[in-house]
Amino acid sequence: MAEVADETTDGTDGTDNTGEKWVFAVFGVVALVLLVLVATGQLTLAYLLPTVALVGMWALLALGLNVQWGYAGLINFSVAAFWGVGMYSVALFTTAGSPLGINQGFFVAVVVAVVASTVLALLIGIPTLRLRTDYLAIASLGLAEVVRLVILNERNITAGSQGISVDALFPGLVTFLDALFAPDAPAFPYRGLVDLLLVSIAVALVYLFLRRVHRSPWGRLMRTIRSDEDLAEALGKNTYRYKMQAFVVGSILMALAGVFYAYQFRYVAPGDLEPINTFYVWVAVILGGTGSNRGAVVGAFTIILIREGTRFLGGLGLGLDFAALRLLLVGLLIIVVVRYRSEGLLPPRRELIWPAAREDDR
Repeated sequence: MAEVADETTDGTDGTDNTGEKWVFAVFGVVALVLLVLVATGQLTLAYLLPTVALVGMWALLALGLNVQWGYAGLINFSVAAFWGVGMYSVALFTTAGSPLGINQGFFVAVVVAVVASTVLALLIGIPTLRLRTDYLAIASLGLAEVVRLVILNERNITAGSQGISVDALFPGLVTFLDALFAPDAPAFPYRGLVDLLLVSIAVALVYLFLRRVHRSPWGRLMRTIRSDEDLAEALGKNTYRYKMQAFVVGSILMALAGVFYAYQFRYVAPGDLEPINTFYVWVAVILGGTGSNRGAVVGAFTIILIREGTRFLGGLGLGLDFAALRLLLVGLLIIVVVRYRSEGLLPPRRELIWPAAREDDR
């Protein structure tokens, strides 16, 4: 009884959000530091805006994996493969330098990415999702390498290791903004601003959609399947169909992240599909809190903060290349979170409660 009392000392919705307040406070300090660095000229907007846009792309990846693993308990080690499907949907169907000779627009790239990721998810899901989750893990791990090697070796279709240059997204909008504000701010990075706005809109729409479905009967069933699939089947639910739905939805979100990534960096190559990127996405979901949409976004921000924030750090007088220790920092962060906050930085408890049901929202 004492433990129960301790859990409800917050006095609002029965959840202790003290740890969450500390998380938001830390990220608030980080945001303030970034603003100070920009104001003092030590950090340029030309670097900051694309980096924040990169956080949005990784947030889409983390949200996609969270649907698969956090909702349905599906172990997918082929995140980079679906990410690559999105990138090459842009490169092959919307650029002038495409080996296929097809040059369409953004919406064509989105449609191709959605269709291709759905087909690929069905091909890998149909034979594995009826079996134990470890079979999906093994199959998806192989799928990631198969996709990367096909892109690397099919030079007539994908240009192989040479890669493909991608045209900028909505260049007319950038030209309009530049012509409108150039007299006052000739050096402002409008390209980075447009990329950030577009990916922010995509993340906001996806987040609102997932927040809604997470609290819906579909989301409750997903959590039941994750915790006890036999129970869900005993209740008459077709768990195979629902797991397939979660797997397809998550794969589509990963492909959409690849679409925005290709348009921002304007170059795609097989090297972008390395397995280490799948590892980073898994770390983001686990750090943020498995099953938590807020946690997926925060986890993505944390990973990019470590990867990009330490990129230009030198030895710091210790005789070590601090920038080369990024992967070590990620591992240490995992150990710290698992040790002191095993449920993640932002666990999903508060997300599962309708705002109208909270006493502090009435």
